[in-house]
Amino acid sequence: MKKMCGKLRKVKKRMLTFTSIMVIFLAVFEIDCRANSVETIKVDAKEAEELSLSADSAILMEAETGKVLYEKEADKIVSPASITKIMTLILIFDAIEAGKIDYSDVVTTSEHAKSMGGSQVFLETGEQQTVETLIKCIVIASGNDASVCMAEYIAGSEEAFVQMMNERAKGLGMENTVFLDCCGLNDTMEHHTTARDVAIMSRELITKYPEIHHYSTIWMENITHVTAAGSKDFTLANTNKLLRQYDWITGLKTGSTSLAKYCLSATADKDGNKLIAVIMGAQDYKARFSEAATLLNYGYSILDIYHDDNSDLIKNIKVKNGTKDEITMMPESMFMYVCEKNEKSSDITKNVEIKKMNAPVKQGQIVGIVTYYIGSKPIGSVNLISSDDIRESGYMDYLKKMWYKYIL
Repeated sequence: MKKMCGKLRKVKKRMLTFTSIMVIFLAVFEIDCRANSVETIKVDAKEAEELSLSADSAILMEAETGKVLYEKEADKIVSPASITKIMTLILIFDAIEAGKIDYSDVVTTSEHAKSMGGSQVFLETGEQQTVETLIKCIVIASGNDASVCMAEYIAGSEEAFVQMMNERAKGLGMENTVFLDCCGLNDTMEHHTTARDVAIMSRELITKYPEIHHYSTIWMENITHVTAAGSKDFTLANTNKLLRQYDWITGLKTGSTSLAKYCLSATADKDGNKLIAVIMGAQDYKARFSEAATLLNYGYSILDIYHDDNSDLIKNIKVKNGTKDEITMMPESMFMYVCEKNEKSSDITKNVEIKKMNAPVKQGQIVGIVTYYIGSKPIGSVNLISSDDIRESGYMDYLKKMWYKYIL
């Protein structure tokens, strides 16, 4: 009976340990997916010329890693027009995630918000709409009035909100961006960005808040204006025409003013591979869409991504002089690599090195490393860590071990 109880206790412990490992692994995996730095794949002059982009500047980025696949004048200072609203949306979703506001909150339109020109959804002073409806107005119809409504609701004033926008941009490493308003109506070069910075904030929005695609893929939807004059429907029509022209498009935001010309941050997802194509300063309405599609097609034609979740390395390893003889080793993160020109994911190999461990061992302590290679060239590594703690054995621990081994 004692032996049976002992076996049951061991099985129960193993199940709890395995569950804990998987929870930690998934959490670390999620964090790491967003922590990769931006890298650049060099595109030679001939390839760049063959793309024949007429836009003033452009960039193509792989969304998960932030690796740049193509760029043309990506750091040129340009006017962003309504692409500004990508940062506005980031702050809206930040506030929702932080619990400061909720989708169902009711927002009242101010005189200032109502006075916005340009693209708008014609909100009236005193009109009330939910946060979710205003998100739709911003994403689908690029409503300037809706953007100001949300800015005032979150920060108390548009000016305070714009300060938050610039702080958030600085935190993302958007080195060449300055916002003067929350919607992009300010048509001066004092309100500026670059194609690279637009790609960076687009990546932040779609990777941190993938729910944005619930709204950015809506082609048309009605909202209802309820004012003193009565109730009437208004149709939101998506400004991103690629939704009907490109099979894998998932968003994201258009913009145009006389200074900015025609701009687009286009996001796409083909078989789980996500790309961001930014076109700034296209010469006409149609060119921004056709050139974004050209960039996306180019990206998918060269894209070769290697994924390894390292789940085969979740295993027990020996530990000397500890209260337990083994500890569970697990990868600190998954490994992902976007192959450069003339590289193939099938050529990637990995080498595993595991340390000889002596107690004490702390949870999260590095116990080994996996290094990845293409040929002899190292392309990255992942630490292998301990999933829990092990104390160094004391006198009483040795006595207990002898008791269980030789007497029970």
